[in-house]
Amino acid sequence: MSTYLWTPPPTPSLPILGREERLPVNRLFFVGRNYHAHAAEMGRPVNKAQESPFYFTKSPCSLVESGATVAYPPGTSNFQFEMELVVALGEPGFQVSAARAHELIYGYACGLDMTRRDLQLAARDKGRPWDLGKDVEASSVASAIVPMPKQLLDSGEIALSVNGQVRQSSDLNKLIWNIAEIIEDLSRYYHLQPGDLVYTGTPEGVGAVVTGDHLEGHIAGVGRISLDIGLAGR
Repeated sequence: MSTYLWTPPPTPSLPILGREERLPVNRLFFVGRNYHAHAAEMGRPVNKAQESPFYFTKSPCSLVESGATVAYPPGTSNFQFEMELVVALGEPGFQVSAARAHELIYGYACGLDMTRRDLQLAARDKGRPWDLGKDVEASSVASAIVPMPKQLLDSGEIALSVNGQVRQSSDLNKLIWNIAEIIEDLSRYYHLQPGDLVYTGTPEGVGAVVTGDHLEGHIAGVGRISLDIGLAGR
């Protein structure tokens, strides 16, 4: 039995709708610019015929559950929301074809990819990694996992409101790379594992939040998510 200098942190996990067990989270993958309108608003249009998906990751310790209040993070004056569908994997897979991609799926959740946009864009424009802009403490928000084993979602409303005002509204059928294509491509580079979460990209309408803001989002057939922005942390 191993001993440690201090107690290791608990395993990140999410509740599962209708079950007492929780889903242990392994890794967090994020697909960049996966809706045409969002890619355009970010100044980087996507030509699917000439490009492949790209990804960034976040530390699993950045995960927080829906309903939380998170501190406004340090080092930014432009903290933005991105509403996303989250795919939770329940089976391992490597070099999986799109035709078999559904076999890895355990379920889905609503997600928020909270971003220090000013730091992300500064890094992007200098050709540097996005870590300071994206891998932000308490910035990977997720609702309870809805079990949908081996099901591919290809349509459904995805929307987000801030203080009751709709800011994002789109449909999953507007994903540039659909879920099967994402799993196929991601599994070319990683041995995907149970507990991996894949945030599939955000539609247009992203924007900044401030202390006191209340965010509410939903995805048809998946559920709802909420988040409150608290005072700046110390």
